[in-house]
Amino acid sequence: LNVKSYLPRSLFGRAALIYLVPVLTILGVMAIVFIQRLYEDVTRQMTTSVADEVMLVLNRVESAPDRVTAISSASEVAVPLGIGLEFTDQSAVTRRGSIDLSGATVIETLHERLPNIEGVDLVTRDGRVLFSVPSRHGVLTFDMPRLRFSARNPHQFLVLIGFTALIMTLIAMLYLRGQVRPIRRLAAAATAFGKGRRLPYNPSGAAEVREAGHAFLEMRDRIESQIEQRTAMLSGVSHDLRTPLTRMRLELGLTEDRELADQLSGDITEMENMVNAFLEFARNESPEEMVATDISDLIATIVDNFKRQKFDVQFSTQGEKIEHAIQPLAMQRAITNLLSNAQRYADRALVSIILADEAVSIRIEDDGPGISPEDREEALAPFKRLDESRNQDAGSGVGLGLAIANGIARQHGGQLVLGESPSLGGLSVAIRLPR
Repeated sequence: LNVKSYLPRSLFGRAALIYLVPVLTILGVMAIVFIQRLYEDVTRQMTTSVADEVMLVLNRVESAPDRVTAISSASEVAVPLGIGLEFTDQSAVTRRGSIDLSGATVIETLHERLPNIEGVDLVTRDGRVLFSVPSRHGVLTFDMPRLRFSARNPHQFLVLIGFTALIMTLIAMLYLRGQVRPIRRLAAAATAFGKGRRLPYNPSGAAEVREAGHAFLEMRDRIESQIEQRTAMLSGVSHDLRTPLTRMRLELGLTEDRELADQLSGDITEMENMVNAFLEFARNESPEEMVATDISDLIATIVDNFKRQKFDVQFSTQGEKIEHAIQPLAMQRAITNLLSNAQRYADRALVSIILADEAVSIRIEDDGPGISPEDREEALAPFKRLDESRNQDAGSGVGLGLAIANGIARQHGGQLVLGESPSLGGLSVAIRLPR
């Protein structure tokens, strides 16, 4: 039996459980002890005392020669004790209220102490106990205050304790909710930052939560500073490289050896593609606001651009309009990179959108060589080109296409999944975005 599977997963639920378990246990023990002591022991003791008094009265009745003398003699003892006496033709009927917990003990004790008792009525007269006992002069009915047998409405104590516990539990839950709220705000800020968004956050709550909040803000500032520095460095290096590359291309245009010029021009083109890839990788780290965007329309525009390049690519979707909060430029960059890889290594490609309850998947399939299962994780690493796969570099590329798409998927809180295309037989790349 795994107890953890039955425990609440949220901090609020577990904190509430920590509060409720001891409180309910204490209330349960208190109720049991209270019922046993007051409802049973005290009631039994008081009823036994009353039964002894009744026996004294009955002895006087039994020793009297007639009914009148019996009442007179018994009243001398009964009146000071607050006992009402009356000879009746019919015995009392045993009755008890449904919520009269101590009444059962009263009836049981009277039957134990007065074996000849014929009935105990706790209902007919409010606050009184009527019971009948046979005697030599007839059925003698006793009328006594209920307070002589047990405490008046003792269940009110349990009701009061339960009501007080309920009120205090509600107050504690409200206070606990206020203590958990700063932790949820911190978690929301951290989750948003992991998806490339910056939420306004001000540490609050308990001292430990505020300390964690300040640590998060410092960490977020350091990471953003490092990203800015790296982006600036890559942009600067890439920009500086463009100048000599442009100069080299101009000089090649003036050379007379066309064969050598064509070879060097190909190398320069490859270097320019590498510079562009570095810039694209740097832009991938730049923050962008989430915007509700029609993913179908975005993909259709990208697919049309590739069709104009004479690439055989088809697009299918489950609906006409699929709106989702994304970073439009980043998502466009990711899909374009994946289609560029398919264009480079395959003849056909298929783009589709798959809707599920928990995620939206943008899947790009092709009929190329694919990537073996053991190499798929390695293929997602930056600057990684596999020797015997579609990622090996066919004259261009620096191994950043899948890495950029994977980073963009993570910025959206999703993931990039590599697999085998069931329809085309090549590589299947899916960008899964949580809904």
